[in-house]
Amino acid sequence: MSYESNPILDKLPVHLRQFIKPQDYSDYTAINQAVWRYVMRKNVDYLSKVAHKSYLEGLQKTGISIDDIPNMYGMNRILQEIGWAAVAVDGFIPPSAFMEFQAYNVLVIASDIRQLEHIEYTPAPDIIHEGAGHAPIIANPEYAEYLRRFGEIGCKAISSAKDYELYEAVRHLSIIKEAHGTPQNEIDTAEKLIEDLQLTMGEPSEIALIRNLHWWTVEYGLIGTVENPKIYGAGLLSSIGESAWCMTDDVKKIPYAIEAAHTSFDITKPQPQLFVTPDFAYLSQVLEEFANTMALRKGGLSGIKKLINSKELGTIELSTGIQISGNFDYVIEFENKAVYFQTTGKTALSYREKELVGHSIKHHSKGFGSPIGKLKGINLAIEDMSPRDLKAYNIFEGQTITLDFEGGIKVQGEIITGTRNLRGEIILITFDHCTVTNGATVLFKPEFGLYHMAIGENIVSAFNGPADLASFDLITHKVTNTTIKPIKSDKSILLEQYYQQIREFREGKNTTISRNKVFQEVKHNFPTDWLLAIELYELAKSNNDVAFAAEIIAHLEEVKQNNPSVGRLIDDGLLLVHQSLVV
Repeated sequence: MSYESNPILDKLPVHLRQFIKPQDYSDYTAINQAVWRYVMRKNVDYLSKVAHKSYLEGLQKTGISIDDIPNMYGMNRILQEIGWAAVAVDGFIPPSAFMEFQAYNVLVIASDIRQLEHIEYTPAPDIIHEGAGHAPIIANPEYAEYLRRFGEIGCKAISSAKDYELYEAVRHLSIIKEAHGTPQNEIDTAEKLIEDLQLTMGEPSEIALIRNLHWWTVEYGLIGTVENPKIYGAGLLSSIGESAWCMTDDVKKIPYAIEAAHTSFDITKPQPQLFVTPDFAYLSQVLEEFANTMALRKGGLSGIKKLINSKELGTIELSTGIQISGNFDYVIEFENKAVYFQTTGKTALSYREKELVGHSIKHHSKGFGSPIGKLKGINLAIEDMSPRDLKAYNIFEGQTITLDFEGGIKVQGEIITGTRNLRGEIILITFDHCTVTNGATVLFKPEFGLYHMAIGENIVSAFNGPADLASFDLITHKVTNTTIKPIKSDKSILLEQYYQQIREFREGKNTTISRNKVFQEVKHNFPTDWLLAIELYELAKSNNDVAFAAEIIAHLEEVKQNNPSVGRLIDDGLLLVHQSLVV
């Protein structure tokens, strides 16, 4: 096993474990640690004023340090106390898998960390976003339950074929944008592809709509009043640039409502508007309102059509509780109702999320089809018939009968047996020598073997994925390194060594290091680097080395003149130093 498990992670199904990758803590350089420390110090300083009170409380409860990148194993030991766990994953994972992790109370954390050049914001998921953004807020029980419930509902949302294409495009952009030395024209091409895809998505799928809700709450949510909002969304909590900008009047604040599901977002740009929920309980209220619009709860003809359009593995549940999982090929409709459905390829039958014995993908390897609805001229549906009623209509073992369904589906054959659910209702009838027709079209021939007819008056639910997770092999993902690791030059290795020496000095591990010598080397060989100079300035000020501090300030002023884009970052870093010394 590539990760350290615990009782919460032990409950994860096998198909989710395929996304977990080990967090190799030794991969983090001293520069990475300095980036984490800078962002966290700035965040905690600023967010203590504008974030929901759960943020600072959560940092303590989840054991997230300001000075050190969190170790996943340490986080897990602490998160376990509040009923959660964390795993490292391979950057962006499919939305349904991401949400399913949440349903199991597991926080997924991309273990990579942003480059110093992208210290304010990165479109790639990284440990600052996941660890410092998501983790603290789940210490709030009301929010944690919203997140779990969101995952439970969200992983059942049906996608469209276009959704996966967009996911792959966003994942590709996040990788190359965070990679060292990617040509700008390559990034522009990737961004243009996403823009083009978003324009041609067509009618938004359920996964697209619920992903919007996730974005405007879990990632970019505000809480309180429109006039006085506080931050709780992880995307804002982990972006030192956007967390400040979002509080200005340049960003429109809108009361949160289900309409947010139809508000799209652009992952590559700051958000022009944000939604404000009055409290965490209201998030769950809107989520339930949205769930009521999903095929998961509505079923029907529209539900199975969504599954057909998705071209993905999905499930329908009939009114008797029998569940059919597979790739739905077509549906025959009559008077706006589904009267026959057909899957293609491997299909499994279940009841209450447990596969029916003798109805695995081995038994239904070439698909499964069945009529739905009532028999012609009989008001009583088959599922509602008592044993006496079934006998009266000759629906029992050994009888050769013809069943004429409303909508024109006809089933002719010899009844072999019936399968009942826990309430004693018949959910499946098996025929031999069976022919199924729709007018002149033959849907099933006797030479195909036994015919299994699912019983149900209507489709009550349709959702993404199989009913019984064990029915299908869902292992499709291969873990790779999301970040394109740079080939380190001797010069970049040298800079890392300087950062490491100053980190060890600050931590008291090696106090023989000449900080002045390191500064002169950095100033001469790495004139654009500013973060190490701020760390040296902090040490100079704390040791009351006035001349050394003044020399560093003069150098930082020169860096600002040569590269104005880092001016604010330098000023903010110096301000943090002064504030910490006052404290």
